Amino acid sequence: MNKILGYIILATLTSSCTINNNIMFKTPTEYEYDTFIAKSEAEYTISPNDILNFRLFTNNGIQLLELNRNQPNASRNLSFSLNYLVRPDSLVDLPTLGLVNITGLTVPEAQDSVSAMYEVFYNDPFVQVEVTNNRVIVFPGSGGAAQTVALTNNNTSVIEVLAMTGGISTRGKAHKIKLIRKVKGDVKVYLLDLSTIEGVQYVNSVVQANDIIYVEPTAELAKEILRDLTPVLSLLSSLLVIYSIFTSN
Repeated sequence: MNKILGYIILATLTSSCTINNNIMFKTPTEYEYDTFIAKSEAEYTISPNDILNFRLFTNNGIQLLELNRNQPNASRNLSFSLNYLVRPDSLVDLPTLGLVNITGLTVPEAQDSVSAMYEVFYNDPFVQVEVTNNRVIVFPGSGGAAQTVALTNNNTSVIEVLAMTGGISTRGKAHKIKLIRKVKGDVKVYLLDLSTIEGVQYVNSVVQANDIIYVEPTAELAKEILRDLTPVLSLLSSLLVIYSIFTSN
């Protein structure tokens, strides 16, 4: 009976343990993080899977006429606005131009570059580009809680994104914030320490589309151990009652 009781307790403890199960993206003690270069003057750059609201005007936008899709060359004075997806291979299929690569350019750089391309076809082309679907995912440090933040401002900083989600939670470690970013197909993991004034070098850095900002939570060991042990102690108490009944006969 004692052996059976021991096996039951051991199995219950093993199967019910949930301590630290809500901590994600764990890294070994000696993990080498990628070097993060803080640049407050950096701007958002266009990335694959971005959706671009693209507007083209001729004559520097003075005359705005609807584009006749059946006769695209019927007028040298035109304007149109459509959405285009930047493909995973970094190319975007624009009217008249076909496939072009503007990935890695800032929005102003993309506008200037595409305007120059359209000069072959139209008089004084004027281009406007807006990224409409860029977003980041933020884990504020409360375990499994997370928020998706839409970036209405292309040049949104790290501190602005954290503020949008209510800041670092009470469980969050300000000295252990992981910024996970895909750069040219490779996943980079940067460690940001905002616990001291030196961390101000990071806060104004511009986030990029699909960044993950993960604030590591502090493990609530006592609370989680008690939560795991409560059903075990209840089961143990019941087993002891049953055992005492059998042994007393």
